[in-house]
Amino acid sequence: MDAFVIEGGRRLEGRLRVNGAKNAALPLMAAALLTDQPLTLRDIPPLADIRNMVALLGELGCSHEAPEDGVLRLQARDESRSHARYDIVRTMRAGICVLGPLLARRGEARVSLPGGCAIGDRPIDLHLRGLVALGATVFLKGGDIIAKAPRRRLKGGRVFLGGAFGSTVLGTANVMSAAALADGQTIIESAACEPEIVDLATMLNAMGANIRGAGSPRIIVEGVRDLRGIDHTVIPDRIEAGTLMCAAAITNGSLLLENCPLDALMAVSDRLEAAGVQMKALDRHGNPSSDPIPADVDPMRVTVRVASERVLRPVEITTQPHPGFPTDLQAQLMALLTLAEGNSVITEKIFPERFLHVAELSRMGARLFRQGPTVIISGVRRLVGAPVMASDLRASASLVLAGLAAEGTTIVNRVYHLDRGYHKMEDRLASVGASVKRVDDKELAPQLVAAE
Repeated sequence: MDAFVIEGGRRLEGRLRVNGAKNAALPLMAAALLTDQPLTLRDIPPLADIRNMVALLGELGCSHEAPEDGVLRLQARDESRSHARYDIVRTMRAGICVLGPLLARRGEARVSLPGGCAIGDRPIDLHLRGLVALGATVFLKGGDIIAKAPRRRLKGGRVFLGGAFGSTVLGTANVMSAAALADGQTIIESAACEPEIVDLATMLNAMGANIRGAGSPRIIVEGVRDLRGIDHTVIPDRIEAGTLMCAAAITNGSLLLENCPLDALMAVSDRLEAAGVQMKALDRHGNPSSDPIPADVDPMRVTVRVASERVLRPVEITTQPHPGFPTDLQAQLMALLTLAEGNSVITEKIFPERFLHVAELSRMGARLFRQGPTVIISGVRRLVGAPVMASDLRASASLVLAGLAAEGTTIVNRVYHLDRGYHKMEDRLASVGASVKRVDDKELAPQLVAAE
């Protein structure tokens, strides 16, 4: 398995472009199953989850051209296939996104229960409840979800998607996609408000769907008979953008981030600025703007300068569904706050067990105290490089950030987690001054490899 070897203490400075959002791209790709016409998606990030979704869609009868320069073309040519097998679905949580489109277009679906990161319980009961509300019959058999529509067509209905930890993003994507081809009107209450849902609704409407209210807790879908193909550009990745912001701050650096979805990062910007991170958006001429987001640029594609004050201040953070602070940036902010002066508090309201990075950051000298869903971070003057083990995608990113700031050498093992959400992170960080090298862990001296 690959590992990162990081020599810390180098200030990051330069320019990076935020890639297209993986979490938006995967449901968009699944929507290719809703039509037999070609779908072209642009700014698709070349990540492991994307490759796995392409393979899954191939098994479901979608032809594709090898992605080139971020452009992916998909077309459903064989609509007789409806079984999403365990071998592929287990590799990514978003494999469940094919369930709604398959059921809506083909009248039936058999989808293996999904896999993904080990960050706590993420049940799919809300997905199934939503599809049942549209008239589907759903049952489990041999580890697969089997869903069938009466007379091969769903009916509009009223769907409530609120759960114990808020609304469900993938569940909203599934139900909204399915409702697009259902007979009649569907009302989705307590829908996820994430920008990835807005992006999916925007594309579906361009394909001929009738969806309104996306981005709010109530989405109304008027079902249509058919959808057409479309050419669509994926929104930028707000989690990658937030991670790069933290990278600039933790190294006391200065990064110019292009294609930054600043409009989707208000909660993150608020907490970073409270901690002493400076952000200045540029207008379309490249000049610093007095406005948080210049009026003459797309608020989801801003160029912004991110720099850090010499002394970071402690802050309190609670993760919440969008537009609250995103759980996918909790670990990265924790790494940053280990160097703040004073005590910070992070409370995880989405996945209360999402703290596997706490023990690894502690190995690097961080002072962290966890009690239930809350971690208290007592800032230290320095972190010290150490061998650490990545446990999930965003925890991996937090360990890389800590390594960038730490004194000495940090070895982050199992970076295959990182590859699920960040494209060639080592090369991109190196291009702005970091010392990050990918190696096979067999090349490392045994004493430098973290214990299993």
